[in-house]
Amino acid sequence: MRIGMRLLLGYFLIVAVAAWFVLSIFVQEIKPGVRRATEGTLIDTATLLASLARDDLLSGDPAHGLLARAFERLHNYPFRANIGGISKVRNEYRVYMTDAQGKVLYDSAGQAAVGQDYSRWNDVWLTLRGQYGARSTLQDPSDPESSVMYVAAPIIDGGKTIGVLSVGKPNAAMAPVIKRSERRILWASTVLLGIALVIGAGMVWWINRSIAKLTRYADAISEDQPVALPSLGSSELRRLAQALESMRLKLEGKNYIEQYVYALTHELKSPLAAIRGAAEILREGPPPSVVARFTDNILRQNARMQLLVETLLRQARLENRQEVVLVPVAVEVLLAQIVEARSVQLAEKRITVTIDAPPLHVAADAGLLEQALGNLLDNAIDFTPEKGAITLSVQPQGEQVVFLVTDSGSGIPDYALPRIFERFYSLPRENGLKSSGLGLAFVREVARLFKGEITLRNRPEGGTEAALRLHRHFT
Repeated sequence: MRIGMRLLLGYFLIVAVAAWFVLSIFVQEIKPGVRRATEGTLIDTATLLASLARDDLLSGDPAHGLLARAFERLHNYPFRANIGGISKVRNEYRVYMTDAQGKVLYDSAGQAAVGQDYSRWNDVWLTLRGQYGARSTLQDPSDPESSVMYVAAPIIDGGKTIGVLSVGKPNAAMAPVIKRSERRILWASTVLLGIALVIGAGMVWWINRSIAKLTRYADAISEDQPVALPSLGSSELRRLAQALESMRLKLEGKNYIEQYVYALTHELKSPLAAIRGAAEILREGPPPSVVARFTDNILRQNARMQLLVETLLRQARLENRQEVVLVPVAVEVLLAQIVEARSVQLAEKRITVTIDAPPLHVAADAGLLEQALGNLLDNAIDFTPEKGAITLSVQPQGEQVVFLVTDSGSGIPDYALPRIFERFYSLPRENGLKSSGLGLAFVREVARLFKGEITLRNRPEGGTEAALRLHRHFT
């Protein structure tokens, strides 16, 4: 399982457990919370009605007193109330009154007969003894949802308890409020989990994207295709990227020295052997014509060694650079200069060069870009037969500019295409000789510094096309 998916599952599991814990507490507290609020309302109502019922109880006929007539009118009163989406269409209170012995004197619901003994019910029993009286009783013992909550208040006259007034309300009347609250909490919890999942997915996407950048960077390094250090938002990932970059530089430094020493040793073998052979012949005092020929050979081999050393040094300096100053470079003028500098080689092979460049500018280092395009043109000249054709063209593509160098040569063998940009890898020219193998590696380094791209392919109609893609504007 990918690390991003593990992070997402772990994050979502933590959020889900926390949400479940909080949700369970809320749901468990809804029902008792609503009932406590209802009980507070009942005690207020009972206390108020008890003060009103005192005169009815003292009159000796509470069943026909003011309170009884008020509840009779209340039962016939049409209710049309919408309380937060919950419809209320009837009175849900039950009120009964007892004397000081707990005998029922009045019941608004008609469930208890006058004279019935209620003295053993908790609401009446406790209230008659000066305590807070309340009870919850099932109307139907087989139905746990049929409970009714009763809260009683004493009827006092002259500081003496002369009766009890108890107000009851079915718990079923509170069920819609409880269920509505539970539904809203469940809905809010679902939305919360959804939001948490989206946030978690976004966080994992960002982490995966950053890790993918580091992976591509590491893969490019392992394939010997150096790329710029990726820009990462997180300080931890940025430090990891810098550690990878530091490790890469140290490893590359070791390999770099080994490869360069090997390449230099290999390339110097041939000119050194030629110089030694010429020196041995010159020691024997040959005729002047032979001396002149071998002296020229020594100078040529010396120039070859000097060119090789300079090329290696230039490549080393370029590979150690991490950034360049980009300035506007006129494309048309630059290509003309590159072709003019190679007019002798082109004339020797009678190669026709065509320049197709619009008057535009590209953001680059003029010297490095000239060397890179010059290397591409040198390769094209080396592999283009006599009387061949080479085209230098520039194609604007949105915010980018593509330099194309095409030739009419034999193309690149398939086995060489994957290695063509490797340092010191070279193919034999028409004369059987090989180059230093650093020309295309130099072009690749220039493309890296310019944050561009270099590609090389065989054309279907024959020949090779090199494409150097750079940014048109400053970045």
